[in-house]
Amino acid sequence: MDYRKLKADFIFTGSEMLNRDSVLIVNETGTVVQIVSPEEAGEQVEILKGLLVPGFVNSHCHLELSHMTSVVAPGSGLVPFLKRVIKERNFSSFVISDAMKRAEEEMYHSGVVAVGDICNTTDSIETKRNSEIEWHNFIEVMGFSKEKAGQRLADAGKVLTEFEHRLPLYSNTRDDIGITTLTDHRLASSLTPHAPYSVSETLFQLINEVSAGKIITIHNQESFIENDLYENKSGPLFELYEHLHIDPSFFTPSGKSSLRTYLPWLQKASRILLVHNTFTSREDLLFARSIADQFPDLFFCICINANRYIESSNPPVDLLREFDCTICLGTDSYASNWQLNMLEEIKTIQQQFQHIPLPEILQWATINGAKALNLDKKLGTFETGKQPGVVLIDKIMDGKVCNDSNAIRIL
Repeated sequence: MDYRKLKADFIFTGSEMLNRDSVLIVNETGTVVQIVSPEEAGEQVEILKGLLVPGFVNSHCHLELSHMTSVVAPGSGLVPFLKRVIKERNFSSFVISDAMKRAEEEMYHSGVVAVGDICNTTDSIETKRNSEIEWHNFIEVMGFSKEKAGQRLADAGKVLTEFEHRLPLYSNTRDDIGITTLTDHRLASSLTPHAPYSVSETLFQLINEVSAGKIITIHNQESFIENDLYENKSGPLFELYEHLHIDPSFFTPSGKSSLRTYLPWLQKASRILLVHNTFTSREDLLFARSIADQFPDLFFCICINANRYIESSNPPVDLLREFDCTICLGTDSYASNWQLNMLEEIKTIQQQFQHIPLPEILQWATINGAKALNLDKKLGTFETGKQPGVVLIDKIMDGKVCNDSNAIRIL
């Protein structure tokens, strides 16, 4: 069996930073063999400039919106953003397919090995069939009205069925005499609520019933107007409801934030990935901590470039760290970001929160995301037997990435 021996200025294992006296050895399938000293590695060691890290996990993306580059102007705010996306998303199938293919290639070459992807349609299936990235498909359910909650769940269930039946990913494996076999691998998919402002309590409860043992995700407190709705039944979301011809008169505010209201309705899921969290408060995190013993694992996904794009706001990263939350990273979509490059998310976090050590941010981008998507047995760390992918980040200066740093996929 052939091996690659990789030596860089630094190696981040997924949990710690190693210095230049370490060599990463992987076999021809990309499986980690071990990390050893240069003396133990012997000959044919590849010398690389920069930092070696496991492949990135993009915990939140909307691949099917990849054709919407610059359709919505930055700084528009959540309601104008949503109205524009709803109005403008229906391009031709060719344009949508071509944009998804290019976005998938961008993520792959910049080091992404797995994606938690939001799906409202089956548009992305063919792109994913031919992708070397691993995907968890979150099939969104939405319906903010008293009526037809069951029909909304059933409609999303049809999309889920299409994913489950049409998404065998075929990977080619060659044996010693050149015979290729096709391995059938189905990608994970699950139903998931869109956001607290677009899912009624009845629909939340229906989603909860089908979520036992599943991973779900939800757009959480992306804007302050979400809390306005739940606390006071006020705010700009009523403009969105009018635009969508939704009658919100049935809704009774809880007098609490959205998170403190809906979280107990989702206790059957095996883990929950809360995305954005831009306006999550100390009281919200105290509440989440108070029910932790009866609740699934919570993960907090930060999409800082999207938060800055839509709301011109940073998520409360230091507050999440203070509460020892499990943080992971996502890019969101081309409708709300300038690229789908995970290194650019790392750069922005580092620029906005200069006191956070790079190894901690890299952990969010690798092993934490792998855990959120239940892929940590294979991805996220350079541990013997795993196939996490290998990424080189160049131009490391004083223990940090710089504006000119690039992420280059090695394996």
